Amino acid sequence: MIRSDGRNPEELRPVTIEPGYLLYAEGSALIKTGNTTVLCAVTVEDGVPQFARGTGSGWITAEYSMLPRSTQTRTRRERTRTGGRTSEIQRLIGRSLRSICQLHLLGERTFIVDCDTIQADGGTRTAAITGAYVALAQAMHKLTEDASLPAFPMRCAVAATSAGVIEDIPLLDLNYEEDAGAEVDFNVVMTEEGELVEVQGTGESHPFTRQAMDELLSLAEGGIRSLFEVQKAALAQAGIVLPATAERSP
Repeated sequence: MIRSDGRNPEELRPVTIEPGYLLYAEGSALIKTGNTTVLCAVTVEDGVPQFARGTGSGWITAEYSMLPRSTQTRTRRERTRTGGRTSEIQRLIGRSLRSICQLHLLGERTFIVDCDTIQADGGTRTAAITGAYVALAQAMHKLTEDASLPAFPMRCAVAATSAGVIEDIPLLDLNYEEDAGAEVDFNVVMTEEGELVEVQGTGESHPFTRQAMDELLSLAEGGIRSLFEVQKAALAQAGIVLPATAERSP
C-alpha cells in the first residue's frame, strides 16, 4: 500500500529537530514531522510544588498549546480554562519526561517544558514528546556542565509516535487525514531501553484483537528506534553527546 503522501505503511514522515531554536530558553528544539511542527522550550525555576517541598527532589512539568491557525480552521486560544484534550496531553508529556529522569538529582528545581504546536497535521502529542526530550536534555546538560547538578539526571532517551489501522492495513505515524479515518489508533511512548511509558489505543470503529495490538506496538517500536537516532543527531549538532543509556541509580 502506498499512502496519499507517498510513504510505505512502515515509514515515518520526514523528521527534523533543530536544537537551540530559542535564544533565551535554557533548552529548546523545533521539531518537524511531515507537516506537523512543534516548538519545545524549557525553563528552569527554583522551587518545587508543595508536595515536593523539603524532599530535596525536583519536578518536571509540561504545558501544551496549539496556535490559533496551526489547524485548518482557527482554534480559539484557551485563555482562562484548559480544555480536556490539552490537559491530557500536558500530563502525558510530563509523565514521559519524568519517566527517564532521576528527580532526586535535580535539587528543588522545577523544569517547565512548553510545547507549542505551530502547525498541526496529526501526531502533535508524539512530536511534542520527541522534541521535548531534546530540549530538556540541553537544559540538564548545561546545569551538569556548570556543576549545578551533581550528575546528568537522564537515564536514557524517550520518544513517541503513532500507529493505526486503515482498511485492515497497519500504518506507522499517521497524518491528520489518516488519523481521522483510522479504524484503530495508537499513541506509543517508549524509552531507549525498550520500556513502554504509555500506550494509548482505541478501536475507533470496532474492537481490535491482541494480535493487531502487538503488530501496532512492533510497528511503533521500529519508528521510535529511528526517532532516537534523529534525537542523537540533534543533540550532537548542539555539541552534546550523551551515552545511549545512563547507569541507573539504585
